Amino acid sequence: MLFGIGYDIHKLVENRKLVLGGVEFDYPLGLLGHSDADVVLHAVCDALLGAAALGDIGEHFPDTDLKWKGISSKHLLLKTVALVRERRYTVNNVDVMILAQKPKIGSKKLEMKKNIAEWLDVDAGRVNIKATTMEGVDAVGRGEAIAAQAIASLCEDL
Repeated sequence: MLFGIGYDIHKLVENRKLVLGGVEFDYPLGLLGHSDADVVLHAVCDALLGAAALGDIGEHFPDTDLKWKGISSKHLLLKTVALVRERRYTVNNVDVMILAQKPKIGSKKLEMKKNIAEWLDVDAGRVNIKATTMEGVDAVGRGEAIAAQAIASLCEDL
């Protein structure tokens, strides 16, 4: 069994859609980034890449490359899964922690879980989504940013 961790944080700004785990939120602010800035999927990508010893998301999808500009992070995750499979690994499970003061995440967790499970090609029971606030501490706690942490495990194909 191989394990990897991932982390991402993006600033909240006006005139952007808020997308987390491939789910669009009805919220007046969105995350600033080169792609759709989905911190959940970015953290999952980094966790998978780490478990497979394949570097990080910035190496594979640099923000200096215009082909990734505005892209849905779903496509980054699907490409990451393909890279992991090329190394003859299968995703075992993923656990995600979303750090956000607002909006409330609870009502969208199941939809995020289903999306991620589908894109990883695993049973939804192998994907966990959690959320917490930062109790007013730091940029996330002040509502200026949203972050996500993820851990993933991979199995070697035999």
